[in-house]
Amino acid sequence: MSHQSASAKSILFALTANLGIAITKTAAAIITGSGAMLAESIHSFADCGNQGLLFLGLRKSKKKPDQEHPLGYGKEIYFWSFIVAIILFSMGGMFSIYEGVHKIGNHEGLRNPVIAIIVLVISMVLEGSSLYGCLVQVKKVRLNMPLWKWVKQSRQSELLVVLGEDTAALFGLTFAIVSVLLSMVTRNPLFDAIGSIGIGVLLILVSAFIGIKVKGLLIGQSSESETHKDIMQFLQGRAEIEKIFNLITMQMGPGIMVAVKVKMKDVSSVDQLIANINTCEAELKRHLPSVQWIFFEPDITE
Repeated sequence: MSHQSASAKSILFALTANLGIAITKTAAAIITGSGAMLAESIHSFADCGNQGLLFLGLRKSKKKPDQEHPLGYGKEIYFWSFIVAIILFSMGGMFSIYEGVHKIGNHEGLRNPVIAIIVLVISMVLEGSSLYGCLVQVKKVRLNMPLWKWVKQSRQSELLVVLGEDTAALFGLTFAIVSVLLSMVTRNPLFDAIGSIGIGVLLILVSAFIGIKVKGLLIGQSSESETHKDIMQFLQGRAEIEKIFNLITMQMGPGIMVAVKVKMKDVSSVDQLIANINTCEAELKRHLPSVQWIFFEPDITE
């Protein structure tokens, strides 16, 4: 399965789940007057918009290279992922904190809190299924790499965003359930307001994590360390190459740009040297299809 196919499926799972959850939460928030529930509904609607932006980014990243963008549009997905991080911070995190602070002094108490609990439990089931779908797609692209290591090294910003959103959603729902239950038991609506603030802080932390990850990709990050190592080992094993002076990789969305400076084996003619270089480039692309651009510089000194 291609990386973009896994990403598209994961985004679709999340969008389907969040749209149903958002509508249900909004109705429950109106009925119960719960600030935590309202924060959760805004969070879910924001997630729906985010998944729409990620789909847009995937579509735009497939555009072919042109004169103005000779290395293609692969980095479009990083831009839209960064926008998603900003939306999570502003619409999700900041609104939830505002709602919680506002409710501290103006909470009228919960109405029909049992409805809120039922809706939150159903939402947890749906969010859990969305997270499971995301993890299934992640497993297909991370292979045998531990999940924590994949999160640290992955260059697939769209999958990281969906994983972060789904994880934050489950924790946020847990906060909401606990806050509503405490408000029911103690008859003190302050806990509901605190729950809303907690959800907001959680969303801000997740958006900060996503923003930092995507920033590195936007400004030009290398390919994953395992991929870089694979390219290096492949080139070192080529009979046409005597020594590798330098290898630079850059992640360009789903594709990778490779720049390499090497000392080639002595040959009898310039034509043979060019043929050897072309062979190395073609074999590298065959070995690793994600390599789309290769800049090959033969030299005799570093």
